[in-house]
Amino acid sequence: MKKQSTLRLGVITALFGALIFVVTAYILHIPTPATGGYIHLGDAFVYLAASILPAPYAIAAAGIGEALSDALTGSVVYAVPTLLIKSAMAVCFTSAGEKIVTKRNAVASAAAGVICVAGYYLTEAILYHSFASPLVEIPANLVQAAASAVVFLLAGRALDRAKLKNSVAAFVK
Repeated sequence: MKKQSTLRLGVITALFGALIFVVTAYILHIPTPATGGYIHLGDAFVYLAASILPAPYAIAAAGIGEALSDALTGSVVYAVPTLLIKSAMAVCFTSAGEKIVTKRNAVASAAAGVICVAGYYLTEAILYHSFASPLVEIPANLVQAAASAVVFLLAGRALDRAKLKNSVAAFVK
């Protein structure tokens, strides 16, 4: 029984990773020419995964889905930093409880946004050997963080009304 439960959790994790990849790479993928990055709503799905899946599974889905997006859309240099940053963002959330949107997860979306902005600022400072040049990317990263938080809160509330977490828990058992 435990093996089947773990397998099903792995399947859901892989599905979240694929969803995160597709949303990040192809849905509202807006390039930011200053550093070669892009704005996307994939982080909203990172937040959803981290609010539904146990932490190790959410971290895997977030890191792998987002890193694959960078690796396969021409931003290969960002793949490893993205793996680390998005994994750290997923750690902010909890999957405990029956709801996706909790006070903790609402606050976590802001904390994850700070990790995103700071993480990419530091990444670009290292890549470009300058603490000044990555400043131009901060507004785009703030827009992405805010938009992802709003989409997470709206989608999470809708999924809470549909009792999605109960369905996932029943599937995994």
